[in-house]
Amino acid sequence: MKRSDDTEIDLDRIKFDKNGLVPVIAQEKMTREVLMMAWMDAEAVRRTLTSGFMTYWSRSRQEYWRKGATSGNLQYLSEIWIDCDGDCLLALVKQIGVACHTGEPTCFFNRLDKASLTDGDDM
Repeated sequence: MKRSDDTEIDLDRIKFDKNGLVPVIAQEKMTREVLMMAWMDAEAVRRTLTSGFMTYWSRSRQEYWRKGATSGNLQYLSEIWIDCDGDCLLALVKQIGVACHTGEPTCFFNRLDKASLTDGDDM
């Protein structure tokens, strides 16, 4: 498969799970802030790479969604990386607006208290 810029897309390197999905972490390219985690299937990866807009698969709605299509809080793809095992993606994006559907800048704004940790190790 080729991208719009004629570079080859090698989807065979991605190890999709039994449901045909792979987790993807969206990270703001400039600040390196982790914005969100979502799921993609092969078609969502293809749509993202060919359009330049982050497109995900909604497990609950069973449909594709382009980040910001209804909210205006767009994510433009800058780079996409695959981890060493091939079972997780990291998308470096330019975020326009907030990333979280709650209105927060990132989906990671709820810290677990130390009391809730079970390994007992102090950091």
